[in-house]
Amino acid sequence: MEATTKKGWRHNTIRYTFYFTGLVFFGLGVAVSVKVKYLGLHPWDVLNVALFDHFGFSIGTWSIVVGLLLIGVSLLVSKKYVNIGTFLNALLIGPIMDFFLWIDVLPDASNTWTDYLLLLLGIIIIGMGGGLYVSGGVGAGPRDGFMLSMSERTGLSVSKARILVESIVLVIGYLLGGPVFWVTFIYTFLLSPVFQFSLKFFQRVRLKIS
Repeated sequence: MEATTKKGWRHNTIRYTFYFTGLVFFGLGVAVSVKVKYLGLHPWDVLNVALFDHFGFSIGTWSIVVGLLLIGVSLLVSKKYVNIGTFLNALLIGPIMDFFLWIDVLPDASNTWTDYLLLLLGIIIIGMGGGLYVSGGVGAGPRDGFMLSMSERTGLSVSKARILVESIVLVIGYLLGGPVFWVTFIYTFLLSPVFQFSLKFFQRVRLKIS
């Protein structure tokens, strides 16, 4: 019994270490991307920046507000995609991003070709962070849970539901004056391979050390 308890404790410690470390990396990656936002951002970040520009507070605060709203809708549609990890994701990534922006250690945009390298670095860090926290198995983020809920309710595939929802979010963000540029339209194509690779890698690492 004691051995089983120790094994369970070790298993959960590893899971949550992966999860919280992943959130930190994800928030850092978004902060790096925001520094060169004039090149374009992911649709959800376009919306958060647009809301910040219009109404103040902080980009991270709007990330929390939008995340909680999505959780609310997901709860009405299908509760199975919402758990403790979903709430932690919604509540922590925004403040983590705000923290990295607040301490002002990240390089500012130089309006040269190096900004593209900075944005690529941000996307890589986001992808690694996403793969790391998902590999912890604590729960999906509010946006992913929302996509899954919409897919289930509408009968669309997850990929089609994602395209539809993110297109609507992008239009809203654009109309509010959010930073939409050419990188916005290839963001997912750049991010997805990094995420998939890191997810598989960290899943193997977690299984090995567990």
